Amino acid sequence: MLNGVTAAVRRARLLVGVAVAILLLGLGIAYAAGPLGTADEPAANPSATAPGATRDDAATSVVRSGLPTVAPGGLPAEARRTLTLIDRGGPFPYARDGSVFGNRERLLPPQRSGYYHEYTVPTPGESDRGARRIVAGQSGEAFYTADHYRSFREVVR
Repeated sequence: MLNGVTAAVRRARLLVGVAVAILLLGLGIAYAAGPLGTADEPAANPSATAPGATRDDAATSVVRSGLPTVAPGGLPAEARRTLTLIDRGGPFPYARDGSVFGNRERLLPPQRSGYYHEYTVPTPGESDRGARRIVAGQSGEAFYTADHYRSFREVVR
């Protein structure tokens, strides 16, 4: 009888272990997929986007960074002008515009060195470049910071 009880306990422990492993795997997959939406945008339509991606209201751009988002109309006028210059390829008013952004803060999605480039967003009343920047990725994504890389919002176009 003791062997029967021991075998039952082993089976129960095995089943509990398998259930915990399945639960942890499911949580890991959900975590890897990222958020379904932020306070700035509605949740994604799962049939229209990849897992973890979200779309802006106009459904024109897929957002994958997990950062808060902003539409170009929500940016300062100077940032919108900088976006236009980036799209046109210049000319840029500051010598450092277009320089490689190293992402040392690790706030943007990880990419290889040289993937991101930074551009100055002029700040009225500042005698230097100020703190505002747009960082553009080689795939066309853009991120706005008003506080010199302490925080970013992905520009959804």
